[in-house]
Amino acid sequence: MNFTEIDREDFRNLLNEIAGAYMPFGKYGPKDYPPRGVPLTDLPPEYFTWFIERGWPKGRLGELMAMVSEIKSSGADQVFEPMRRARGGRISVRRRRPNTDF
Repeated sequence: MNFTEIDREDFRNLLNEIAGAYMPFGKYGPKDYPPRGVPLTDLPPEYFTWFIERGWPKGRLGELMAMVSEIKSSGADQVFEPMRRARGGRISVRRRRPNTDF
């Protein structure tokens, strides 16, 4: 999809769909980030790069992931901020180091 050819209402609908999309499998899925997984908007760029190199998932999930990746790579990540604020902020995907203080 070429974002220069999308009208305002279609873009609003796309953003609403993206806002409700979570990673349903893999290292950012519900197993490690219960209950739904990480929102697509909060996935790290390296994860998108992995899919770019190996292929997107089939179906609508792959389409949404490709669109989020394109939006992020074009520097327009701030378009996701209202979604993040509405759900309480960005989901941290950093692994916590075990506490070694005794």
